[in-house]
Amino acid sequence: MTDNGRPGALRDRVYETLRRRIIEATAPPGLRLVERDLAAELEVSRIPLREALRLLAADGLVVTVPGRGTIVSPFTPDDVRDLFDVRESLEALTARLAAERADGEGLARLRGHLDGARAAMAAGDRAGVTEANADFHDELVAIAGNALLSTLARPLSGRLRRLFHLTADRDQAVQCTEHEELYAAIAAGDAGLAADHAARHVAGGREHSLAAAADWSRLDAESLTRTRRRRAQPSTGIST
Repeated sequence: MTDNGRPGALRDRVYETLRRRIIEATAPPGLRLVERDLAAELEVSRIPLREALRLLAADGLVVTVPGRGTIVSPFTPDDVRDLFDVRESLEALTARLAAERADGEGLARLRGHLDGARAAMAAGDRAGVTEANADFHDELVAIAGNALLSTLARPLSGRLRRLFHLTADRDQAVQCTEHEELYAAIAAGDAGLAADHAARHVAGGREHSLAAAADWSRLDAESLTRTRRRRAQPSTGIST
């Protein structure tokens, strides 16, 4: 990973690589990110790596823990609850503004994300559906055309994509249908209806996501406990 040695480009490449691993849960919550190992793997110095980690911290995707260093941020039921509380308000506002400001190009991009989700669903590509649906939400922010909203939404985007991947077992046909309804309201310029659809869409995923968060948090805790117990056991010199 050289990018001609340009520090900014190296930082961005490292950032995008680690961000995707965290979002797709290949780097699970609680994983320790060892700078020496990552720098060797990604073939960069520690300077762009540390800059990338700072960006990820600003996104809420990594956190520094005393005694452990930098780890992938936990994603607890409380974290999920907080995310939904914020989403219900911001996404209703986003949909309202998008309905007021959408033009033909913006609607075409939204339509493209909807069609991409449908195509991925037909192909059985759950990850593809997840990405297309997340792109749909990001596109709404872009269409809303509010600089402050875009600034507020950026750190939420990574958390939202992470949530979508962790809850990919949710009925994706329902999600696509709800997005179609939201798109229709925006295309019609009905700001009130668009806001209502957005709020209902977010609220509809709350309980499933909270239940899923309880499950994965329990599994993460059990895995950490097993790891600590193995480390505490005296070695027998026999590998299994």
